[in-house]
Amino acid sequence: MEKAFKNEIKSQFPYLSNSKILLAVSGGVDSVVLAHLCKIAKLNFTLAHCNFNLRDEESDADEDFVASLAKKQNVELFVENFDTEQYAKDNSLSIQMAARDLRYEWFEELRLKHQFDFILTAHHANDSLETFFINLIRGTGLEGLSGINADSNYIIRPLLNFSRKEILAYAEENKISWREDSTNGSTKYLRNKIRHELVPVLEEINPQFLETFLKTQSHLKENEELIEDYLSLLYPKIIGKTEYGYSLDINYLKKVPNSSAILYQLLKSFGFTEWNDVYHLLDAQPGKMVFSTSHRLVKDRDYLLLTEIDKTEDKVYKIAKNEDFAMLPMGTFSFAEVKEINDKRSNCIYINPEKLEFPLTVRKWQQGDIFYPFGMKGKKKLSDFFKDKKLSLPEKENSWLLCSGEKIVWVINQRADRRFSITSPDQKIIKITFSL
Repeated sequence: MEKAFKNEIKSQFPYLSNSKILLAVSGGVDSVVLAHLCKIAKLNFTLAHCNFNLRDEESDADEDFVASLAKKQNVELFVENFDTEQYAKDNSLSIQMAARDLRYEWFEELRLKHQFDFILTAHHANDSLETFFINLIRGTGLEGLSGINADSNYIIRPLLNFSRKEILAYAEENKISWREDSTNGSTKYLRNKIRHELVPVLEEINPQFLETFLKTQSHLKENEELIEDYLSLLYPKIIGKTEYGYSLDINYLKKVPNSSAILYQLLKSFGFTEWNDVYHLLDAQPGKMVFSTSHRLVKDRDYLLLTEIDKTEDKVYKIAKNEDFAMLPMGTFSFAEVKEINDKRSNCIYINPEKLEFPLTVRKWQQGDIFYPFGMKGKKKLSDFFKDKKLSLPEKENSWLLCSGEKIVWVINQRADRRFSITSPDQKIIKITFSL
């Protein structure tokens, strides 16, 4: 296995030979064997161990074992203790997901702080097999079936081509000690149930099941890459950047084969779960929306508009009297007394300061808002004003108002309210300018 591992490093990960590496070690046979192999391959690595405090004395014994391993190998060791149960409770996560999040967040902190080039984990072929079935059971796209990535976001998994049996045999042959997690034998966890009950049946049917599975998974990975290449050709024809997010060309989507599959691939990273609702948006009425926890997809005439869910909808900002500048999240307001009106750009207005009631407020528009548009007679609902201007829903939602008391002074960058306009030459003139 030593020779095979060195060949794996040389052929697949040659950059590791000249890299500063953080190696995750639990104390189990997989990570301990990886540490031994990295030592033999003369890689420059430091160990990192997570104590999740889930198994009382066992967890502390694991930590002591890893400390002893680091001493024997004469390498540096980082250890972190976590209150995993409390973290899981606070974030509404399972213990397993909580431990995963804590582990990778800490590894990334170490990588940045100590300038490690890569993080190594001991995932192997059986882990990839188990992950395949977990994703298959829960429902997934192609990416969930194509296996664990060997190289992704600074995380390297050099044992993915080795089986659990190979790793265990190597440890026994070389008299390598390791710690056994008592929970690994419990089938109350889905991964363990697959490992102890499902996989043995499949290996009984086909003794070379793992090898044939890895070949199949390799084909799935190739198909995934082919799809990604195809999408890279379609992307510039379908996706456009907007001020508030992205637009997807509905007419073009309808022309290409398998539009639903393409939509899934384009939008899968934005957290949507109701995929049938997403697909139906192509033929829905304008204004129809589908939400994920972080984003919204809305039908707007010939486009689907993807925007991040706005967290500032109900916020109101105040501007005190006599302020020359006001820096707010949406932009900066400047106030200056001038002698005449000489700038007719949309980002500035001229008003009579005596008509203002301080503090001024800046807020999002609301249903029922009414103003008196400069250059027009009578009053107008903002909803009708936006409709006349053919604004998209994201454009409407990102329209801010400058207000004096209950009155709208300015639909910012769009139209002033004539109630605050200059009506005689002897009035003071305040120029208000808005800039991003």
